[in-house]
Amino acid sequence: MQKLTRDEIAARVAADIPEGAYVNLGIGLPTLVANHLPDDREVILHSENGILGMGKAPPEDEIDGDLVNAGKQPVTLLSGGSYFHHADSFAMMRGGHLDVCVLGAFQVSENGDLANWHTGDANAIPAVGGAMDLALGAKKVYIMMELFTKSGDSKLVQNCSYPLTALNCVSRVYTDVATFDITPDGVIARDLIEGLTITDLMNLTHLVFINDTLIEG
Repeated sequence: MQKLTRDEIAARVAADIPEGAYVNLGIGLPTLVANHLPDDREVILHSENGILGMGKAPPEDEIDGDLVNAGKQPVTLLSGGSYFHHADSFAMMRGGHLDVCVLGAFQVSENGDLANWHTGDANAIPAVGGAMDLALGAKKVYIMMELFTKSGDSKLVQNCSYPLTALNCVSRVYTDVATFDITPDGVIARDLIEGLTITDLMNLTHLVFINDTLIEG
């Protein structure tokens, strides 16, 4: 069973982002999505540090140290792109102006609750950032994460045990073994990797999935 690489997960996310969407890419894994957006599709990328019209990562010999995303990674600016104050950026996030945000997560519950800022460990460093504003302000919240922790525990759970970022906000979860749609009727598992069955997935996550048109790898 060959799990998807991080770039392959990012490519799946990029394929689902519609033409003309305004999209925020969170720190970490989600930033890879920018490198997989089709050149013939107009998607306007927003960064919470005050960029609209962000492009792909630049070649090493074209890096501008003053042009970075919220994770301090070098980025490019597309024609017509703009810079603005941090407060204006958060107003965009909170005001419902983003069609999609793509975030990482420690846990996602089967009803779409999100935990991605703190594990509750007394020695862990909390990282709130703009996740709460994005989770509540974006029209759709997509999560990118590896499905299992290093100890083999599923990050897609019945109920989150970590401190919550937002309630009932996640629309879709992209992982290295399958994609999951969070619906009012339950979780739909689709795009399973080759060699993994829905029964395997239910045993590994201890969840029950619903889907009339399940696609297994």
